[in-house]
Amino acid sequence: MSQPVTHPFDKATELCYDGQRFHGDVRAEYYNMVGPFGGVTAATMLKAAMSHPERLGHPLALTVNFTAPAKVAPFVIEAVPVRTNRSTQHFSLTMVQEGEVVTTATAVFGIRRESFFHTEAMMPDVLPPREVPRFVAPAPLPWMQWYHVRLIRGSAFDDVQEATTYQWMRDDPPRPLDHAALAALCDTFVPRVYVKLKRPVPIGTVTFTVYFLADPETISRQGTNELLGVARATSFSHGYFDQIGEVWSQDGHLLATTTQLVYMKAPVSGSS
Repeated sequence: MSQPVTHPFDKATELCYDGQRFHGDVRAEYYNMVGPFGGVTAATMLKAAMSHPERLGHPLALTVNFTAPAKVAPFVIEAVPVRTNRSTQHFSLTMVQEGEVVTTATAVFGIRRESFFHTEAMMPDVLPPREVPRFVAPAPLPWMQWYHVRLIRGSAFDDVQEATTYQWMRDDPPRPLDHAALAALCDTFVPRVYVKLKRPVPIGTVTFTVYFLADPETISRQGTNELLGVARATSFSHGYFDQIGEVWSQDGHLLATTTQLVYMKAPVSGSS
């Protein structure tokens, strides 16, 4: 009898718990420019908290701070539930590699209850996935092979001037959606400064946050469907820029919102 094939994402975020700390390996298959793809690092940190024996509830928020580029090498994660309340639980997480801290994070879990429900944001009206060709980067980085992206508009290669991107996206090969995969998908957007300047410049994410707005059942119900991602910037200034994003299901559910602050090394230019 053949053994089930493990998805590359699950291999890259696999952890072993020794009763005190989680152990894993940075994999070259998900490498970015000078370190691993930030989305898979964020997913790994989240999985450590989710796998902790004292974890209660489901993910509400995740913030990851990238303190140094990780190497293709083993790492350990210390996950500490620093406070558990009646409705929320707070984790502090630290990834250590070769004796140095490379990533820190906080994760918030919660018990979801029935309450007032309203979505203020509006899902953008865009072409359906079947009408948008798959995006193929001229020089793809290793991690990009594991994502199927259909860029509707807002790449580094079109004539759109605003730094806003609309894209359909999913894991490749297809993988059922869960919180960890959703966290990683929130980081698949082309850097905002690339879109604005229409060329690559040295960049590095400093801090990355995901707010999980949908309940676990809604997230699970997406299966392997493509999701709509929207990302924009509000400011490029003094060596940094921000990114604000949304991830929608095809049937109009806002699954998550995300923000990040990114270091950039770009030439001085006039303000606009």
